[in-house]
Amino acid sequence: MASARDILIVVFLRGGADGLNMIVPHGDAHYASQRGELAIDPPGKTGGARDLDGFFGMHPALDPLNAVWDAHQLAVVHAVGSPDPTHSHFDAMDLMERAAIEDRAVTTGWLGRYLAATASPNDTPFRAVGFGALLQASLRGGMATAITSLESFVLRANALELPRIKAAHGQVYQGSGVLIGAGQQTLRALNPAGYRPTDGATYPATPYGDALRQIAMLIKANVGLEVACADIGDWDTHVSQGGAEGEMAANLRELSEGLRALYTDLSAYLARLTVVTMSEFGRRVAPNGGGGTDHGHGNVMLVMGGAAAGGRVHGAWPGLAREQLYGPGDLAITTDYRSVLGEITARRLGGDMATVFPGYISAAALEIVHGK
Repeated sequence: MASARDILIVVFLRGGADGLNMIVPHGDAHYASQRGELAIDPPGKTGGARDLDGFFGMHPALDPLNAVWDAHQLAVVHAVGSPDPTHSHFDAMDLMERAAIEDRAVTTGWLGRYLAATASPNDTPFRAVGFGALLQASLRGGMATAITSLESFVLRANALELPRIKAAHGQVYQGSGVLIGAGQQTLRALNPAGYRPTDGATYPATPYGDALRQIAMLIKANVGLEVACADIGDWDTHVSQGGAEGEMAANLRELSEGLRALYTDLSAYLARLTVVTMSEFGRRVAPNGGGGTDHGHGNVMLVMGGAAAGGRVHGAWPGLAREQLYGPGDLAITTDYRSVLGEITARRLGGDMATVFPGYISAAALEIVHGK
């Protein structure tokens, strides 16, 4: 039986998500004028943002998360990101996932370093998994398994022979020991087609939704999962981004429906579950000539789970007046993303900041998650 340790799920929004329209600073006097045609209307208008605290609001496509916010199990960190100024997707993602900006020679990922430095009572091949064609860079250096789909683990044989083969595998993996335990855990995880989410939770029928559904399945199978990574792409909205509707809104709807399904499906595990979203950088404040936004700097992170200090927008707001913007016209960063990940790692997983984030000295605590 696997021990009941905390579980961390990291969702990476690849392509540079527009945090300014995800969590809308409708109370900033410069938001509407700076955003122009892409601005989300303030709360109270049709298609307007859902007010959070009188200053910030959620994009209407994030409506599936309203109940999670109201339950104080969803927190927001705004004006957050990497201090590195790059606007390159590849460089920004690599730096964020290695999370060792002060030492470019470090090749391991932040989660890989956590896994390598911490002992686990769970003798399992599923302690850390990354869903996707390639293992996420954040998991490099740790014992982690890359999974395209759990269906790839399913035994394939003639329909008449399959029951006999499954029974034979069950006999092989009876008893105790390292190999036996790993085999038994693997067999318990080999029925994705028959999985039924709790309370009618419905995941998006996309690779991202499938990844979250299978992560939930592994958690419920009690195979010792502690860390999981999933990706959701198509956030590079240079053209025809849209406002309350359009390409960006469709991405946000998929994101929020997946998170809400996970929240509902894993309701019995919320006390030890933390989900965090991140993206390599935000978008430029002003729209470009193609109805989209170019690569920016500051962004938004979401933290969901039973330990989240939810119902609050964390972080200092830098402002959107032209003289308050960073570089060519980006949202400035007031919170280093490693402060968010570091609090989660230290307070919930028991990791050491100096080991997981070498060279980084965190500022004052954000209190983004409660300690154990």
